[in-house]
Parts: sequence; C-alpha cells; structure tokens
Amino acid sequence: MRRRHHPTRPDGNSGVTTPAESPGTGGGGLGDFTGTTLNVVAAWSGAEQTNFEAVLSQFEKETGAKVTYTSFGDNGPTYISGQLAGGTPPNVAVVGQPALMEQLATKGDIKPVADDVAALVKDNYSQSWIDLGTVDSKLYGVWFKAANKSTVWYNATIWNDAGATPPKDWDGFLKELGLIRDSGYAGISIGADVGWPLTDWFENVYLRTAGPEKYDQLTRHEIPWTDPSVKEALDVLATLFGTDLVEPGGAQRTFPESITQVFGANPQAGTVFEGDFVAGVIAQDGNSEVGKTALLFDFPSVNNSGPAVVGGGDVAIQFTDDEATTALMKYLASPESASIWVSKGGLTSPNNKVDTSLYPDDISRQIAEALTGAESFRFDMSDLTPSAFGGTQGQGFWQEMITFYENPKDVQGTMDRLEAAAVAAYK
Repeated sequence: MRRRHHPTRPDGNSGVTTPAESPGTGGGGLGDFTGTTLNVVAAWSGAEQTNFEAVLSQFEKETGAKVTYTSFGDNGPTYISGQLAGGTPPNVAVVGQPALMEQLATKGDIKPVADDVAALVKDNYSQSWIDLGTVDSKLYGVWFKAANKSTVWYNATIWNDAGATPPKDWDGFLKELGLIRDSGYAGISIGADVGWPLTDWFENVYLRTAGPEKYDQLTRHEIPWTDPSVKEALDVLATLFGTDLVEPGGAQRTFPESITQVFGANPQAGTVFEGDFVAGVIAQDGNSEVGKTALLFDFPSVNNSGPAVVGGGDVAIQFTDDEATTALMKYLASPESASIWVSKGGLTSPNNKVDTSLYPDDISRQIAEALTGAESFRFDMSDLTPSAFGGTQGQGFWQEMITFYENPKDVQGTMDRLEAAAVAAYK
C-alpha cells in the first residue's frame, strides 16, 4: 500500500484503558510458549510502531513468548526477499500489498492459516476481507489495519452558513455543493496535479455503479476500459468535473493544497474528497480541528448503490506453521488485539467485532463503522494493477484521469487511451 494510503491521524489518546483481559479468541487460551521467540516485521515506525508493540506485548503476557519487532519501512518486498534468500524469514510479516501476499503464497513462501484461525476470521470479518486474504481458495492473510478512502470532508462553518447538510446520494451531493457555491465559496476543492486523487474518485464511483464483480474484472483487465460500465462511471464524474461546482485550477493543485483550500486560514471551498488520512493534513495545518470545524460524511450512493468502501490495509501473513506462530495469528485475528491499538488512536480495524466505543473520537469511530458496515469493500484499484498502469506519474491511469478531469466531455477518448495503456502494462 503506497504511503499516501496510510491513515495518519493525530494520536488522539483519550485515556481509554487498554484491555488487559485474556484475548477472546473463541477457542480458549492461546497456549504457553515460554522460551519461544517469534520475529515479526512490518512497515510501522514511530508512534505506529509503539502502538503495535503494545499489541505484541499483550501477546507476550498471555503466552510467555518473546516477540521481537523489526520495521522494514517502505522496503517490505525487498526486505522479505532478502530474508527468504538468507534462510531467515520472519514468523509473521504485516504487509500492505495484496499482490505481495499472492506472490509469496504462489511460491510457497508463506503458509495458509490454521483451521481455527480461519474460523475466527470467518466470525470476525466480512466476506470482502476474507476474499482479500485468500489465494487459490486458501486463506493466507489476517487483515489487521485498514484505511477508508470513501470519506468526504467538509468545513462545518461554511456548510452551516450555506444551509447545506450531508447528502446520501450523488444528486443530493451536487445539490449541496451548489448551495456552497451560491454562498460564495467553491463547492469542492480537488488536487489533481499527479493524478492519484482522481483515480480514487473513479474507483469510488465505479464500485457504486458497476458493482464489486465488475470492479474485480476491470482491476484484472478481464474486461476492457472501453466497457460500457467504464463509460457509465465517467459520465457520472462528468456531472461534477468541469462544472462551476469545482474550484478552478485543480490540475495544478497538490493534494495537501486542496485540503488547505477548505480547512486553512483563508478557505476558498467548502468540501474536499479523500481518505481518512485527510485528518493528518488538517491537524498538521493547524487552522481547523477535526471533529469540530472539519467533519465528514460517507461517499454518496450512486444509482441507489448500497454502502461501499474503497480502501487499503495491512495484512498479517505467516512464514512458519509452528504452534506459537499460529497462536500469534489467532491473536491478531481477535478483536482484543486490535482494541489495544484502537483505544490509543490511529488504527482503523477491519475486524467487525471490535467495540467501536473504544475509538478515541467521533470521527475515527465514524470512519471505522463505515468500513465495517460496508456491503462492499474493495482494495484501491490502482494499487492492484501493474505499476506502469496504476502507479506511475505522467502515464497510465494517473495521467489519463488528469486529462479527463481537464476535458470531461471526452469520455470515449479517455476510455480508448486507458485501454491502450492497460494493454501495454498488462503484457
């Protein structure tokens, strides 16, 4: 998962007591592993590392095992490859790329989870998360951390003064943005200078108009980008892009600047769309307060679509199948393990058994409940496609969405160029 997808909220420590009771893993105790050392690796450093180490510390207390943690930063695939080559793989890794999990599973480098872990995952997670952790009909991954990229943030002062209220559907969304425009502000600010925020716009609309199965097919390029379902999504976006609801200059505006235009000292627009990591930019800017001036609502329904979330996440995978490693995977699949970090702030858990009252503020709780309550969850499409198509500045998905943003009337041309770029990248 590219760094921009990680939810980076303020710590938000509310003083909620960390759960200390034995994890309710649904299968009795985790076992006594005194004298056993487990090695765990993940990307997290700083405050995130401290919070995850608190999770691992509770496992140590429950089992007697010793757990050592190493952060591989942004070099997960390279680090893991090196450890495998040296014959020293970790017991458990937490990675942000489903494609990496699939690659390791296909090569036989990681083990399917044990039956009791799979049963716990089935009880605690929606089918979307189970599917994301499955390779060739076997469950390999336990999703521990998630990012919700289906949130729309608004300046409550501007919206209240304009008489606008959070909408439920796309038509209502356009109507409320019109009220903001009529009050003297741009309805929405968009930062599209590198293109990835625009791919997120497309993914959210496409999931709602085409549905999850088509989303998967397009992600794998099993259907072309000239498919009528792509046209439908682009047509929806064209009712916003290129209109006077949008603050001019978006193709030259960075993503952080698009947030400052809404929540800075001199706001020019009332609304901005992006994931839950928007909160971190707002906090860093310091002119608005998340939960007061800065509020959010779920990405609106399109054509009566049900609750849906596009996002990212971090999945735990195991390289060994000994009893202690299996116990750790079982622990990570439990709501109690996630609750330790949730109560400290900065974690959105995809585990639907986590008590949402533990979230330290209303905003993080709202984000988590939208995530676990979604009828459809799909991983960010651009993260699942070849990087030449979905993750490279100046070409492919990123660039063609910028071109479409600047000329939303050219739907057919956009589809043709996207298909040509996909054909080249998927070879």
